[in-house]
Formats: sequence, structure tokens, C-alpha cells
Amino acid sequence: MALLDELIKDCKTPEDLLGKHGLLKELSKGLVERMLQGELTHHLGYEKHALEGRKGGSSRNGSTAKNVQTGQGELALQVPRDREGSFEPQIVPKGERRLAGFDEKIISLYARGRSVAEIQGHLEELYGAEVSPGLISDVTDSVLAEVKAWQCRPVAAVYPILYLDALMVKVRDNGVIHTKAVYLALGVNLDGDKELLGLWLSPHEGAKFWLQILTELKNRGLREVLIVCVDGLSGFPEALEAVFPHAQVQLCIVHLVRQSLRYVTHKDRKQVATDLKKIYQATTSEEAQLHLEVFTSTWDAKYASISRLWRGQWDHWTTFFAYPPEIRKVIYTTNAIESLNHSLGKILKIRGAFPTDDAVTKLIYLAMRNIAKKWTRPLKDWKAALNQFSLMFPESCTLP
Repeated sequence: MALLDELIKDCKTPEDLLGKHGLLKELSKGLVERMLQGELTHHLGYEKHALEGRKGGSSRNGSTAKNVQTGQGELALQVPRDREGSFEPQIVPKGERRLAGFDEKIISLYARGRSVAEIQGHLEELYGAEVSPGLISDVTDSVLAEVKAWQCRPVAAVYPILYLDALMVKVRDNGVIHTKAVYLALGVNLDGDKELLGLWLSPHEGAKFWLQILTELKNRGLREVLIVCVDGLSGFPEALEAVFPHAQVQLCIVHLVRQSLRYVTHKDRKQVATDLKKIYQATTSEEAQLHLEVFTSTWDAKYASISRLWRGQWDHWTTFFAYPPEIRKVIYTTNAIESLNHSLGKILKIRGAFPTDDAVTKLIYLAMRNIAKKWTRPLKDWKAALNQFSLMFPESCTLP
């Protein structure tokens, strides 16, 4: 403590401690240079001024000035050298201009939706580090190889639940801004943990592209899916059946209700929503059918399209009635992936339009990696749900 007090006794302001020329930066410089001297001592095998250095072989030969970027800004270092030129420092390798951890700061800022110009300004303002836009792009582009490996990685053979959805982004193409769909596949594995299985970009959201995605997942090792939760995309059930014929489709009830209420006046919305709730909160599909008949007799005179909508998609939105309560509450809605999309949407909104598809991919991958650290299981008692799955699908589910 006495040493610490002595060090900071002349620091009167935060700038004196943390600023561009503050104490913390000077300490960092001294620490790195001391470590470099220690590396050279280990390389030569003797301490500075020791007699061994006079008996032939390599010896110390002054130092070379080198500026490197660090988390505290740019440091002007003196890197020691030996006469034979055989010394290869590890903390500041030859040719490197950035200490370990600096690239991570750039990637962390990028993952939070900051543009290249904003990252450049942030590093300059906080650390006094003058970083070129090209360097920032190079650092973030290094993530693309990681993304490619992640996108091609093998996946589990069985996922009891798979959520599929798409969100929209704006991308510039030859000066023209186009809206593209980013497809996401979120699986719940046999351990009850969520996994983002991949992300894909396409000019449009459609069943044909979902077919390509499902085929890719199958090629990556996905053998069977039990329940696939989607938001009501036209043609999707047919695409799923073509790749995973035994999987069941559960259309999102929340989306179905939202779609229904589009037809309803403000005055009737509350009562219509209440009557719809009686349908999807029924205990059985037979009870739901009775509530739908009551709804029809009550509202068809004004909103006949609603009952037609629910009847037309009956086979797919009623799937969850075949399952016990432990499973129903995680499959009747796509909230699990909607929550992910909401978090990603807030970051994408900060950026606005993207210059390239790769820029979209980098940001979503990095942002998703941060979001996934906070994921919890969709069910607190996953073992109970898995027991139900194993009873209903004994050949597909095995207890971990």
C-alpha cells in the first residue's frame, strides 16, 4: 500500500492517472520493457553485466525503438536486441505492432454495433491510439475464417426442438441499398441447451431457401428433428417434410394472434384477443375446436377471415396439444429465437446499412457469441420434458 500511495501521490486528476500521458500508461511501458529484458536474459542464459557475456557467444546489443498499440494506447518501447540477432521476443513479436488484447478490444466494439469510424474515434479518445480504418477492417475480417469454420462444423444428430426465423437487414450494393433476409436456426439439444446452428443471407425470405438450409444441416450431421417451431411461413411445412419427413411443425401462436388482430378495429381488439385465448389455451384440441365454433358464431359476421385463418392452419398450430404442459410452453411460440432476434435487432439498428454481406455476417456472429453467454435453458426442468420426448420418440431420444 505504501508503494501504491507513493506512485499516485502526484495524480491530481483522472487524466494524471488514466490519460494519454498518465501514470497507468507509464507503468505499462515500464512493465513491458522489464518483461522484454527478462526474455532476453532467459534467451542469453545470464544476467545483464554478468561475466558470462564476455566469454564469447551472443551478448546484449542495445535496443530498438518500436511503437505498439495496447489497451492503454500507443506505447513507445525500447526492445532489447542481441549481437547475433537470434533473440525473438514473445510479448512483442517481430513484425507485430499490437500487444495481445488490443485486437480483442476492436472486436468487442465491433460486436456491439460500432462502425469502423466509431471504433477509430473511441480508441483515439480513450487511449490516444491512432488506428487506421484499414487496420480495424483487417482485425474484424480475421473473424471471417472463424465464422466459416463455425458455419461448416458438424452438428448433433438429434435436436428435440428447432426454432427457425429470419430477420431483415439493409446492405449496400453498388450504391443501392437492398433489404436482405438473415436466416437463423436455433436448436435445443438433448441436454436442454440452446445452440445457434448457423446463419445465412438471402435476398428474400422464402420456403425455397429454407429447403437449402435444412438440407445443409442434414449434410452437417443432423439426422432427426422432433418439433420445428416457425412463424407461419407459407410453404415451410412442405420444405421441412422434404428433408425431415417425421418432424412435426408448430406454427407460432403469438404470430397467429397478431395476424388475426390485423383485421380487427381498435374497439373490438381486447374482446377478440380474449376469445382467441380461449381457443389456444384449451386443454385439448377437441376443446379448442369447440371454442373456435363459439368464436365463429360470435365474430364471423364482422371478421370471417379470422376463423378461416385458424381453420386453414389447424393441423400445424394445434401440434402442441399432443404434448404435456412441460413441453407445450416452449413450442407453442417462437419466443426463444424471437428474443435472440430482438437482441440482434438492437445492434443492427445502430449500424444502419452495411457495406457488404461479410460485414453483416461478422457482426451477427460476434454479437450472437456475446448474447449466447447469457443464455439459459428454455425449460427449468428439462429432464421432465426429455422424459416425455423419450416416451413419445423412443428411437430418437436417449437420456444423456
